[in-house]
Amino acid sequence: MTGFDRRSVLKMGGGALAASALLPAHAFGQSTAINYWHTFTSQSEFAGLDEVMKLFAAAHPEITVTQENIPNPEFMAKVTAAVVSGSRPDTTMVASERVADLVAMAGLTDLTDRIASWDRRADFDDARFKSITVDGKVYGVPAFTFVDWMYYRKDWFDEAGLAPPTTFAEFRDAAIKLTDPAKGRYGFGMRAGAGGQAYVINVMEGFGAKLVQDDGTIGLDRDKAIEAVDWWAGLLTRDGAVPPSAPNDGFRQIMEAFQTGQTAMVWHHTGSFQDNAKLLKPGVEFATAVIPAGPVNKISRLGYAYNTVTNPDTIDAGWEWLKFWGEPDAAIAFLEKTGYFPASTAAAKDERISGNPLYKPAADTLAFGIPAPSFPGSAGWAEGVVLPAFQRVLIKEATPEQAVDEMIDGLAQAIG
Repeated sequence: MTGFDRRSVLKMGGGALAASALLPAHAFGQSTAINYWHTFTSQSEFAGLDEVMKLFAAAHPEITVTQENIPNPEFMAKVTAAVVSGSRPDTTMVASERVADLVAMAGLTDLTDRIASWDRRADFDDARFKSITVDGKVYGVPAFTFVDWMYYRKDWFDEAGLAPPTTFAEFRDAAIKLTDPAKGRYGFGMRAGAGGQAYVINVMEGFGAKLVQDDGTIGLDRDKAIEAVDWWAGLLTRDGAVPPSAPNDGFRQIMEAFQTGQTAMVWHHTGSFQDNAKLLKPGVEFATAVIPAGPVNKISRLGYAYNTVTNPDTIDAGWEWLKFWGEPDAAIAFLEKTGYFPASTAAAKDERISGNPLYKPAADTLAFGIPAPSFPGSAGWAEGVVLPAFQRVLIKEATPEQAVDEMIDGLAQAIG
């Protein structure tokens, strides 16, 4: 898009924006309908998607997009079944850690040439495409960035005279000090239900049990992994610094506990910023910080949600939908509803990001954060082996040693 002031356009009403800013350069000869699978769950995410869809409809009235929500725990099973049965969606959102499995099953369409000639390609650092590139072929466009960080109750920390923790040791100390079961307060909201496997892997890597080595080999250092699992589970089993419900707590549970004053800290990403800001006063009741560093490694994830074409029969319309997310106005509209960082460097320079001190921890994380490890079989191993093994430690049905041995055995089977 050229020839207009982006900030002025964003201040216009929806009708003016539709009429001027996002008119398509080329229209299809006939109407096309496509669907879009995604794993959004929160109200802010749906609000952001709705904004992008409105802008896209104004720019491309000849293309109708129907969104379909697929619960995150069910996504891989559903997309696998769709590919096998020949009923795949036209386009889908894909998290970086799932790319390898989807490419292996021929579930994604090669977009290398289209992306190379895209007029917005220069707005994205090459690193943004690393996780969506397999054997030199690029399968999607980064839609937005998941930047892991920590939310903490600033009012509780101020009252206790504590600074936000920068290391695992400081984090554990703060979690213990801010726990008061008599008041229904716990220092940390641990996600050990659905989605909790990512945090187990991150903590193990923080203790030095790196999953994917520099030479590409895959494995776990048993002793370091045991130390990590013991420490992470110990926040519940020894310290009592997390809610007893932790083994079943997924996204909704940990965020609601934080928002309603049951927990002092929670690890998530920038996408939950706006939801927190609706219930707690930013900079006063809650603030943000970089994820604390482990004793060996400083691990924070930069995850990219990619939009991909899954049905080659509708690739032209699908490509228009994918690349639209790379337009700065679409990215900023999505940010304003969700808090998700744009993947586009052009959009990330917007003053509504750079001028907000609460976004600084995320900006700092961009300098050292890394994607989650991904290899064929990684998603199934993490969800089907790592998480249940860790949960058994939390409920004292397994020792950390037994859990890690199960993870190592499962990893060997996953990588063949």
